[in-house]
Amino acid sequence: MGVFSTLIEVANVEGGDPVQLEALVDTGALHTMIPQSVSRQLHMRPQDSENFELADGTIVKYPVGTARIILHGRDRWCPVIFGPDTECLLGATTLEILNLVVDPMAQELRETTRRIRPF
Repeated sequence: MGVFSTLIEVANVEGGDPVQLEALVDTGALHTMIPQSVSRQLHMRPQDSENFELADGTIVKYPVGTARIILHGRDRWCPVIFGPDTECLLGATTLEILNLVVDPMAQELRETTRRIRPF
């Protein structure tokens, strides 16, 4: 799959105007990562901090919290990592919460229909 970026809007769950960010779509990442400078700008408070393993095996500790992510007309609360100011990633959990899938051929996000299986 090719690598591509998309514009997302991020806001504090407690209110306020969103900011627009360019995020790298990374289905290999579990959670979305936003720059710590953006979390401070939006007055977002971390709820905890967790260890994460980088692609090279390095373990780093980042603050984590919840943000409003707005994309494709959908506005949902999603878990986020407050990462380095050079990083903005759109992860698999956020895509699932927003009910979006990656179209690798077109290198874009598409809406999908959730399937519900009866018991």
